[in-house]
Amino acid sequence: MFARKDRGARLNYLWGVGRRKTSVARVRLAPGNGNILINSLPYNEYFKGLIDGLKAVEASLSSVGLREKYDVFVNVNGGGKMAQADAVKLGIARALAPISDDIKKTLHKNGLLTRDPRMVERKKPGRPKARKSFQWSKR
Repeated sequence: MFARKDRGARLNYLWGVGRRKTSVARVRLAPGNGNILINSLPYNEYFKGLIDGLKAVEASLSSVGLREKYDVFVNVNGGGKMAQADAVKLGIARALAPISDDIKKTLHKNGLLTRDPRMVERKKPGRPKARKSFQWSKR
Protein backbone atom coordinates (compact mmCIF):
# COMPACT_ATOMS: atom_id res chain seq x y z
CA MET A 1 0.00 0.00 0.00
CA PHE A 2 0.88 3.67 -0.14
CA ALA A 3 2.67 5.34 2.76
CA ARG A 4 0.67 8.19 4.23
CA LYS A 5 2.39 11.42 5.04
CA ASP A 6 2.38 12.57 8.62
CA ARG A 7 -0.17 15.36 9.01
CA GLY A 8 2.35 17.33 11.10
CA ALA A 9 4.81 17.38 8.18
CA ARG A 10 2.63 19.96 6.48
CA LEU A 11 3.50 22.49 9.17
CA ASN A 12 7.11 22.69 7.97
CA TYR A 13 6.03 24.52 4.82
CA LEU A 14 5.12 28.16 4.29
CA TRP A 15 2.14 28.57 1.96
CA GLY A 16 1.01 31.47 -0.19
CA VAL A 17 -1.40 32.11 -3.05
CA GLY A 18 -0.77 34.77 -5.68
CA ARG A 19 -3.10 35.98 -8.40
CA ARG A 20 -2.74 38.24 -11.43
CA LYS A 21 -5.39 38.64 -14.15
CA THR A 22 -6.58 35.04 -14.57
CA SER A 23 -3.38 33.38 -13.31
CA VAL A 24 -3.32 31.60 -9.96
CA ALA A 25 -0.07 30.45 -8.32
CA ARG A 26 -0.04 28.17 -5.29
CA VAL A 27 3.36 28.52 -3.63
CA ARG A 28 5.00 26.29 -1.04
CA LEU A 29 8.29 27.26 0.63
CA ALA A 30 10.49 24.77 2.45
CA PRO A 31 13.89 25.27 4.10
CA GLY A 32 16.52 24.38 1.53
CA ASN A 33 19.22 25.76 -0.74
CA GLY A 34 17.40 28.04 -3.19
CA ASN A 35 15.85 25.74 -5.80
CA ILE A 36 12.76 27.15 -7.53
CA LEU A 37 10.48 24.69 -9.33
CA ILE A 38 7.44 25.90 -11.28
CA ASN A 39 5.10 23.13 -12.48
CA SER A 40 7.95 20.64 -11.88
CA LEU A 41 10.40 22.60 -14.07
CA PRO A 42 13.27 24.87 -12.99
CA TYR A 43 12.04 28.47 -13.13
CA ASN A 44 14.66 29.58 -15.68
CA GLU A 45 13.45 26.81 -17.99
CA TYR A 46 9.74 27.55 -17.41
CA PHE A 47 10.17 31.29 -18.12
CA LYS A 48 12.75 30.74 -20.87
CA GLY A 49 13.35 33.92 -22.88
CA LEU A 50 11.30 36.07 -20.49
CA ILE A 51 13.86 38.19 -18.60
CA ASP A 52 11.22 40.21 -16.69
CA GLY A 53 9.53 36.99 -15.61
CA LEU A 54 12.79 35.63 -14.18
CA LYS A 55 13.39 38.87 -12.28
CA ALA A 56 9.81 38.89 -10.95
CA VAL A 57 10.14 35.37 -9.55
CA GLU A 58 13.38 36.23 -7.73
CA ALA A 59 12.21 39.68 -6.52
CA SER A 60 10.47 38.61 -3.30
CA LEU A 61 13.24 36.33 -2.07
CA SER A 62 16.07 38.66 -3.08
CA SER A 63 14.55 41.75 -1.45
CA VAL A 64 14.64 40.13 2.01
CA GLY A 65 17.94 38.26 1.48
CA LEU A 66 16.48 34.74 1.69
CA ARG A 67 17.26 33.63 -1.87
CA GLU A 68 19.55 30.75 -0.79
CA LYS A 69 17.59 29.69 2.32
CA TYR A 70 14.31 28.37 0.89
CA ASP A 71 13.27 25.92 -1.81
CA VAL A 72 10.19 27.12 -3.70
CA PHE A 73 7.60 24.78 -5.22
CA VAL A 74 4.90 26.41 -7.35
CA ASN A 75 1.81 25.19 -9.18
CA VAL A 76 0.60 27.89 -11.56
CA ASN A 77 -2.12 27.91 -14.21
CA GLY A 78 -4.16 30.33 -16.28
CA GLY A 79 -3.21 33.52 -18.09
CA GLY A 80 0.00 34.26 -19.95
CA LYS A 81 3.59 33.83 -18.86
CA MET A 82 4.05 37.37 -17.50
CA ALA A 83 0.83 37.22 -15.49
CA GLN A 84 1.99 33.85 -14.14
CA ALA A 85 5.33 35.37 -13.14
CA ASP A 86 3.58 38.19 -11.27
CA ALA A 87 1.29 35.68 -9.56
CA VAL A 88 4.32 33.66 -8.43
CA LYS A 89 5.97 36.84 -7.13
CA LEU A 90 2.92 37.69 -5.02
CA GLY A 91 2.56 34.10 -3.79
CA ILE A 92 6.19 33.97 -2.61
CA ALA A 93 5.82 37.34 -0.87
CA ARG A 94 2.66 36.19 0.91
CA ALA A 95 4.38 33.00 2.02
CA LEU A 96 7.37 34.94 3.40
CA ALA A 97 5.34 37.62 5.20
CA PRO A 98 4.42 35.61 8.34
CA ILE A 99 8.09 34.86 9.16
CA SER A 100 8.70 38.21 10.86
CA ASP A 101 7.42 41.78 10.98
CA ASP A 102 10.69 43.09 9.50
CA ILE A 103 10.31 40.89 6.43
CA LYS A 104 6.66 41.92 6.04
CA LYS A 105 7.59 45.63 6.25
CA THR A 106 10.35 45.20 3.66
CA LEU A 107 8.05 43.34 1.26
CA HIS A 108 5.30 45.92 1.71
CA LYS A 109 7.71 48.83 1.21
CA ASN A 110 8.91 47.29 -2.06
CA GLY A 111 5.32 46.82 -3.26
CA LEU A 112 5.53 43.03 -3.33
CA LEU A 113 2.50 42.36 -1.11
CA THR A 114 0.12 44.43 -3.25
CA ARG A 115 -2.17 42.54 -5.61
CA ASP A 116 -2.54 44.15 -9.03
CA PRO A 117 -6.34 44.56 -9.42
CA ARG A 118 -6.37 45.18 -13.18
CA MET A 119 -8.47 42.69 -15.11
CA VAL A 120 -9.62 42.44 -18.72
CA GLU A 121 -12.66 44.62 -19.37
CA ARG A 122 -15.73 42.75 -20.55
CA LYS A 123 -17.15 43.05 -24.06
CA LYS A 124 -20.26 45.24 -24.25
CA PRO A 125 -23.30 44.47 -26.44
CA GLY A 126 -23.51 46.40 -29.69
CA ARG A 127 -19.73 46.78 -29.90
CA PRO A 128 -17.09 44.58 -31.52
CA LYS A 129 -14.82 44.65 -28.43
CA ALA A 130 -14.88 46.20 -24.96
CA ARG A 131 -14.44 49.82 -26.10
CA LYS A 132 -14.04 49.68 -29.86
CA SER A 133 -17.00 50.94 -31.92
CA PHE A 134 -18.08 50.12 -35.41
CA GLN A 135 -17.20 52.74 -38.03
CA TRP A 136 -19.58 55.68 -37.79
CA SER A 137 -21.02 57.21 -40.95
CA LYS A 138 -22.63 60.64 -40.82
CA ARG A 139 -24.67 60.08 -44.02
